[in-house]
Parts: sequence; structure tokens; C-alpha cells
Amino acid sequence: MKVVIVGGYGVFGGRLACLLLGDGVDVCVAGRDLGKAQAFAARHGAKALRLDVRGDLSPLVATAPDFVVDASGALQTSGSDPYRLARFCLTHHINYLDFADDAGFAAGIGELDVLARAGGCVALAGASSLPAVSSAAVAHLSRDLTRILLIETTIFADGASPPGAAVMASALAQIGLPLRLWRGGAWRLHFGWSEPKSASLTPSCRRVTWLVRAPDLTLFPDAFRARSVVCRAGLEHGLMNIGLTMLGYLRRRAGLADLAWLGPGLFRLARTATRLSSGVSGLSVEVVGLKDDQPVRRRWQLTAIHGYGAYIPALPARALLRRAGGLASGARTCLADLTLAAISSQIADLPMSMACSEEAAPTLFQLALGETWHQLPLAVRRLHSVQDVECFSGHARVTRGHGLIAQVAASLFGFPKAGADVPLRLTKTRTSRAEIWERNFAGRTFRSTLSPAARPQHCRERFGAFTFEQELPVANGNLAFVVRRGWFLGLPLPAWLLPRSCSREFAVNDRFYFDVGLYAPLTGGLIVRYQGEVRPDAPCEAARD
Repeated sequence: MKVVIVGGYGVFGGRLACLLLGDGVDVCVAGRDLGKAQAFAARHGAKALRLDVRGDLSPLVATAPDFVVDASGALQTSGSDPYRLARFCLTHHINYLDFADDAGFAAGIGELDVLARAGGCVALAGASSLPAVSSAAVAHLSRDLTRILLIETTIFADGASPPGAAVMASALAQIGLPLRLWRGGAWRLHFGWSEPKSASLTPSCRRVTWLVRAPDLTLFPDAFRARSVVCRAGLEHGLMNIGLTMLGYLRRRAGLADLAWLGPGLFRLARTATRLSSGVSGLSVEVVGLKDDQPVRRRWQLTAIHGYGAYIPALPARALLRRAGGLASGARTCLADLTLAAISSQIADLPMSMACSEEAAPTLFQLALGETWHQLPLAVRRLHSVQDVECFSGHARVTRGHGLIAQVAASLFGFPKAGADVPLRLTKTRTSRAEIWERNFAGRTFRSTLSPAARPQHCRERFGAFTFEQELPVANGNLAFVVRRGWFLGLPLPAWLLPRSCSREFAVNDRFYFDVGLYAPLTGGLIVRYQGEVRPDAPCEAARD
């Protein structure tokens, strides 16, 4: 087999070239810099070719390859015609693969399907970590789930191999810019490289990860009918993470539009940091779904040591080329062409390992209530079955107290104004250890954070500097909230300073209702009471709107 790798002397293309040469493939590395191509070829026993994907492509025909693999750039754009190279290959009956990390490019390659089928050729976009490997993992993890609630993919980068210029440009192009995520059955606006979350690949490999743009975000909602899809990435060195976070802040707040000029400096910093790298990196995919009506969390992870993480993006192309004769003709995104077993077979000669695990994924209230959870009506359980982000909408009647304590408390916590039929939108966000409840009463918003308590059938709710522990008794299908303890800035509050809560949730005709009443300590006067109903927001009909 003859394979031309465009960008074959780069970070990821070079790794693929080395793997294929070890497999006995006739490899030609191509790129705009013939000197770099020749130097790489001389070191590894390949051939070299000068090729500019925006210029003359005819030198490809002279090499007569079976496959062309485009690893030339993370954004996969070639002027006004991003599929110029792919179209040229198919026109000349050459099969085509690429490492595209751009969702639009990966999904749009289907426009070449008729051309590919006519020539009996294959063109696969996204034959890289995302979405080829991640989709194979999701397909394996979700094989017997009745519903997929959350897909979360995390890239654990190391500093052993500094990113190339194209990868650096791709990262800078998304930091701090709007990022649309499919969460809770709807598109929601976030920002690139925001919302930090700690994640572990191994006991010794822990990273702070951030939201990033990836093909999975656009492709997986439809491909797997998932309710939420999230992609994250984390760098090994904290200084780099802090720097990128600051850049995102400046871009959002100060209007710093173009960050490309920072690329060379960050590249030099990344090269310097290679000496401090642990060499441990990898990829993890988590799927939360329902099995026998119970939420479970399944996790697959691929761990690379000794700096071999840069080989992970090359695994799908290696697997596809090894079974080239079995690939169906046509142009498509690489979503269903590889199984996890096929990926696993590519790491036998590499210092990598795979592992899968499964555990129960109870929500906060399932964990707190234990066996009494099943005594709640379905509508109440539905409101407390959040695995990522969910929204509920309805109306409430709001009554406000008139005393000084009531006025101070309402101002301090942002309680809603009085009204007979106030529109209400409740957004619940699940974090690794808590739930964030955001209540929007006709534009007036207040938040609280609920977390587990040490005692059974209790939870803690934090409003700014105040934290209250509440008992959660269940009786006759009603869930009550009774304040038992409280703290201010971590200092215990005496019982006589605790507010009194007369709050409950219940269902009528399979519809969720609430009645929340808070009363002042000492006087017992009303602070605020809101009662009404909310329903889960209906999911959008199409994930790609």
C-alpha cells in the first residue's frame, strides 16, 4: 500500500508516518517545506514530496497513492473550497482520510458522497481522536442503555510533545469565544476554555479541564440521541492553564479579538515546558444513561505514558488503513467505521492501555433520600433526576412579607417580587459534587447550591455566605424541606437565628407542584412564599438547528 501523508512531518502526521512505516506501508510525507519533508524522510525511511494544498496538487497523481491522509492543519480549511484536496483525490480515484477537528468540515464532507461512490472510493473526515475514537467509545459504552443522558469527552494533554502551529492556532481561535453546547435537549451558549472542572485519568494524572470546541458537540446529539454532549481539555502545566484562562477573560471582557500573534510565544513556552512533563496523557469518554430505568455512569479511558499521547490521533487512520479493503465506498464523517476493538488492536506495540468501568450514577436527591426516593411521585423524581443541565418552566404566585427582616432578607438573597401569576424558569446544573439551582421569576434571578449532607435524608443549601442543612422527610408523596442547622461564613448559627421553612413538593395528575414558604427567626413573620408548578422544557426537535 502507498500512502501520502500531507503534513507528514508534523506533530500528528509524523506519528502516523512512523506507525505506518512500522507496518510496512510505503509512506510519502508531503508538505510545503520540502526541506523538513526530506529531513523527516531521511530519518525514518520514508519518501518526501513538496505539496501545497492550496496550490498545484498534480504531484499527488505522479506518486500514485492508494490513500492520501490530510494531517496538515487542525482547522482543515483551504481558502474558499475546504474540500479541494478531498475532491481532487476522489476525482483521480484516490482514497482520502483527514484529521479534521472542525465539526462543520467533518459533517460537510458528505457533499462528495456521489463522487466517491461513482469512483468506488472512500473519503472519511475526522479520522482522529475526535470524533473517530470518541464515537467508537460511545457506541461501546451505550450498547444496552435505553436512554443517553450525558456524553462527556475529556482530553488529558501532556507537555512532552509541544503542539504544532496549526493546533496552537486552533486553540487560540476558540478561547473566550461563544461556544454552543447541546445540554438538556437544547442549544445553550457557553464560552471556549471556560467553566473549569477537575478530572482524573489515573491516580497520578489529574488535570483541570475546560470547555472546548470539538466535532462531537455537533455530531453526537443526532448520532446518539444524547440529551447532553460536553467536550473538555486540560493541559498538564498549571501556568499554561492560567494563561489561557486570562486570555479568555480578556477576549470576553476587554474585546481582545485577535490572539493569533500570541501563537509563537506560547509555542516557545510549550517547548520549554517539555522538560517538566510527566509524559502521561490520554482520552476519556463518559456516558451516563438509563439501564433498567436506573442511571449508570460508564467510563472508557485510553492512557499513554512516556510522551506517547501524540500517537492517539493517529490510531484511527492506522486502523482504517489496516482494513482498507473492508471500507464501504462513499464520503462521510468517521463515526461508525471503527469499533473500540479495532482501536484497541492498534496499541499493542505502544505504551498505552485501555480500561472500562461502570458505576451507579444516583442524583443528589436519590443519594440523600435512599429508599424513600421511590415513594415520591414520578413528576417529583423527574425534577430531581438531573445529570447535566435541565430547565423547567411554569408560573408561581409570590407573596412577600412586610417586616424589616423580610425586606432585608429579600434584598440580600434576591427573592422575587410579589405577583399573582409570575413566569418562572428553573435551571438546574449538575456539578461533580452539587446542584446549582437558578430560579428566574420574570427576570429576577436568585441562585443556591445544594450539596449532600453527612446525615441520611438531609441536604445542604448555600445562599452566598449562608448555608442551611435541611431534613427531607417524605410522607404521602410529599417531599418536605425542614431547616435543621445553619452557618454564616462557616460559623454555626444558634437555633433561634434559623429561619423556619414550610416547604414541600408534590404532584397532582402527574404534574409537579411546589409550595415554598420561608419565615423569619424570632418573630416568625413571613419572608417570602412562592407556590405554583413547573414542567420540564420540551427538547428541541432537531439537534442541529
